[in-house]
Amino acid sequence: MQDDDTQPQGELTVRILAMPADANAAGDIFGGWVMSQMDLAAGIRGAERARGRVATVAVNALAFRRPVHVGDTLCVYTRLERVGRTSITLAIEAWARRYLASTREKVTEGVFVMVALDEAGQPTPVPVDPLAG
Repeated sequence: MQDDDTQPQGELTVRILAMPADANAAGDIFGGWVMSQMDLAAGIRGAERARGRVATVAVNALAFRRPVHVGDTLCVYTRLERVGRTSITLAIEAWARRYLASTREKVTEGVFVMVALDEAGQPTPVPVDPLAG
């Protein structure tokens, strides 16, 4: 995980508005909702790299740094960290663009591991990336 809190690292993969139904009584968005958005982003980016179906096999790290509030726009960035034989490790950052403001803050970061799956749901090799050199 990165300590850089000034600029998002990676590719913008998911952008979603935090709604009242996603909040607790104090008005903060549930951490589980934020984590689920990060998992969706990992699945999107993982499937693009695997050129097929993927599933989450591990969340190796997850740090909640700041709260997300109702009305904030959650922006989730993904960065490929490692591609193994059947797995893809991604660094995921969630940033909140604060409601009616131009400020954004890193709110959560984590490391997600996805596994490529074949049609039968069994692990399958991740195709070689021709651009990886």
